[in-house]
Amino acid sequence: MRPFSYRRASDPDMAVQALGAAAAANDPLTKAAAQPLAGGTTLIDLMKLDVMRPTAIVDISPLAHAWSAIAPSDDGLRLGALAKMSEVAAHAEIQRSYPVIADSLKLAASAQLRNMATLGGNVMQRTRCNYFRDVSYENCNKRNPGSGCAAMDGVNRIHAVLGTSDQCIATYPGDFAQALIALDAMVEITGKAGTRSMPFAQLHRAPGSTPDIETALQPGELISAFSISGRWPRSVYLKARDRQSYEFALSSAAIALDVQDGAIRDARVALGGVATVPWRAREAEALLKGQRFDEALAQRVADAAFADARGRRYNSFKIALGKRVVARALQQAVTMEI
Repeated sequence: MRPFSYRRASDPDMAVQALGAAAAANDPLTKAAAQPLAGGTTLIDLMKLDVMRPTAIVDISPLAHAWSAIAPSDDGLRLGALAKMSEVAAHAEIQRSYPVIADSLKLAASAQLRNMATLGGNVMQRTRCNYFRDVSYENCNKRNPGSGCAAMDGVNRIHAVLGTSDQCIATYPGDFAQALIALDAMVEITGKAGTRSMPFAQLHRAPGSTPDIETALQPGELISAFSISGRWPRSVYLKARDRQSYEFALSSAAIALDVQDGAIRDARVALGGVATVPWRAREAEALLKGQRFDEALAQRVADAAFADARGRRYNSFKIALGKRVVARALQQAVTMEI
């Protein structure tokens, strides 16, 4: 563990100011001179691995009084970024009206982690790529821009088949983000210029030629809330993994449907475990709208979701697995009782 300064923020303005001041003195070798600390379940791990080397830590956990509300309403849902994963997953109205959110959080981690981890920290977690997390490998464009990508021809079983580039194939590891992107969530961001909102789908950046730039957040900015319009009681999150007990997804699907008189009026399909960012399969959604569900339709939708997938030596199995996950999740969503 490298030395760092620690400051505890008592209000949002103080947090933004402290993060911004440290970011202005950024050492280009560290890439992240200042980091916010909430639950710490991701940041501390990466600091111990020497992957992240912040020179300043700003503890934002005291902001929970302002940023942890769970607020369903007739118009939709607002979630504070410092709400704990376990509290959101256990909320009765979220289980009724947004089961895809509850399921994605329940399946994300152990009970101990869910009791500590916050929603904002969860969506900002970084890849599980072994070459990124092990600093003995120099060739990681995400950690060391311009050095190459060891995963391209290495052990890439867990890596992405969608949204990749010739610079990076690291998979986005989260679960909750798939539910957010499926439900057209908005993310509220607080910074020195005040508060701004943007579609959650624009928060994460595909690797392209700059895999080290992972999000649209500016230095000193913090995620303060998420919001969703409407209710989605017919929604599911299905996750395929190597073990049943709290493992990262090899493939997952977040499905939300609006079914009227047996016909699918609206459909949302998001994929996890298979892409470099939270992934929305809009071509697959288009095939569902206005249709009556059957197995043949499910297969066409699954094929469309992975039409642009590109497998490598060890991860090509994810394409067939992902199609099965999508088809099964659709079946569960159509037949669930609401």
